[in-house]
Amino acid sequence: MGNIKYILGSFGDPDEMMHGIDKLQENNIKIHDVYTPMPIHGIEAKLGVKRSRLDIAAFFFGITGTITMLSFVYYAAAVDWPINIGGKPHFALPDFIPITFELTILFCAFGLVGSYYASSHMFPGRAPRVMDLRATDDRFIIAIDAAQNPEHSKIDNLLKEAGALEIKYNERKYVSYE
Repeated sequence: MGNIKYILGSFGDPDEMMHGIDKLQENNIKIHDVYTPMPIHGIEAKLGVKRSRLDIAAFFFGITGTITMLSFVYYAAAVDWPINIGGKPHFALPDFIPITFELTILFCAFGLVGSYYASSHMFPGRAPRVMDLRATDDRFIIAIDAAQNPEHSKIDNLLKEAGALEIKYNERKYVSYE
């Protein structure tokens, strides 16, 4: 059993899985991750997942788009090719608000998509990685790092008490779809 990387507890009901998380945490067993086929309210707080910083990233991507557009418009309209149209100033800010707003949204959207792919390692063309294929269908999976938690029989008993339908020992980190 020295080659085991993860112990996977498979549950058929989200309430049983939440009970399993409680039992494991009461016994100071570190949970690697939880895989569910649907969002479960409150699971992030229970697992101690930190708050996402995507809102901060969105702000900086948006500011970058705004500054980029205003800089380009200022350079094009006031520095490179100033044209006197009806006595208006070369850099009339109200005229450029709509396109500046559009570029702000564009930079924010592309930046957040890129950030999501980078943080989740789900780049286009990469094979999906899951611990158990049934986690995307109808099972709720608790993955426990076997190296950090050497008491495998205790973990098995706790998962069975919580209502696990199946307990598997995964020798690889991920299972591919192929």
